[in-house]
Amino acid sequence: MPLIVQKFGGTSVGSIERIKNVANKIKRAVEEGNKVVVVSSAMAGETDRLLTLTRELSSKPDPREQDMVVSTGEQVAIGLISIALKEMGIDAVSLTGWQVPIYTDDAHTKARIKKIDTGRILSELDKGRVVIVAGFQGISDYGDITTLGRGGSDTTAVALAAALNADVCEIYTDVTGVFTADPRIVENAKKIPVISYEEMMEMASLGSKVMQIRSVEFAAKYGVKIHVKSSFIEEDGTWIVEENEEMEKVVVRGISHDLKESRITVVQVPDKPGIAAKLFKALGDRNIVVDMIVQNVSHEGYTDISFTVNKIDAEYAEEIAKEVAKEIGAKGVERNDRIAKISVVGLGMKTHAGTAGKMFEVLYREGINIYAISTSEIKISCLIDEKYAELAVRALHEAFIENTENIVTG
Repeated sequence: MPLIVQKFGGTSVGSIERIKNVANKIKRAVEEGNKVVVVSSAMAGETDRLLTLTRELSSKPDPREQDMVVSTGEQVAIGLISIALKEMGIDAVSLTGWQVPIYTDDAHTKARIKKIDTGRILSELDKGRVVIVAGFQGISDYGDITTLGRGGSDTTAVALAAALNADVCEIYTDVTGVFTADPRIVENAKKIPVISYEEMMEMASLGSKVMQIRSVEFAAKYGVKIHVKSSFIEEDGTWIVEENEEMEKVVVRGISHDLKESRITVVQVPDKPGIAAKLFKALGDRNIVVDMIVQNVSHEGYTDISFTVNKIDAEYAEEIAKEVAKEIGAKGVERNDRIAKISVVGLGMKTHAGTAGKMFEVLYREGINIYAISTSEIKISCLIDEKYAELAVRALHEAFIENTENIVTG
């Protein structure tokens, strides 16, 4: 009997009517002869509501206690889904992350999954039950509740699919799949029927809201097939799978934009060996993930070092940078929260030249200045002013996606 994992996001379970809709989808999967494990997020807006409560009491809530509060959102959702299924005659059981159990490290608010004990889930499946698991959460070696950070329910779903050797992991969301750009910005954005793990990882890391990057990393590592579908529209979505030669015929698969980064600049840094190491070690030691890094050309023995971090971490990263700046004798620290990272992604860039030049030319024609550039084999990212983000996405989509030269023939 096939085993599938279905994950439903916050908008999919955002009301009682929507929970009934989700229950109907699960029921259909059972009636089609599948064993079903469901992973659910909290109801739309619930996580934010719970976070707000903690911040009304403290500007910096204790991470362990914050996890205790925030993890309750998923618990409510899985209980409601189970009740709805039982009302439809489908036997179901809801399990929190620690009831499964899903073991994580102890990095509260952004924990990483270490292992999953599948015994309880398999036992419940053998009894003919649908197992509904709370996403976004687990338990540390100390027995404390942990949460996985934003988008953590995707990671829970794919990790469970890998641990259970599921036939497919279906990710239900409020869109019909992965698009060549954000359809709210680009009217002509196209749904991508099939995308590689590698391309999806880049798009997830670059601002695509459809999938969380750690979940795609899990899928790639363990070969989990993912099908991204809409909770509200019955149509085929996007398959995320291993790459093949046919995929490399498309030079650029999609355009991503990310408005969730801040740029921090340490000004007039003494240009000496080991200075950059001090700065980035201090950030790393405090669990701050740095994205793009730029060091200016040295002038009279001084240079500027700029880097980007997630806006959630920006204030803390700025504090750390100020500490290091004082220690190394830099002039000061500046922060800019009004930036955007614009990226082009595609497997075809591995074997076809000229993408960078074309991207820079398009931005130049639109009068958009570039502050930083980063590249990999299959992506090019540029840091620009936030106010030009939508203009840049539309212009790049027209140049790379709507232009038929993006498809390599022969």
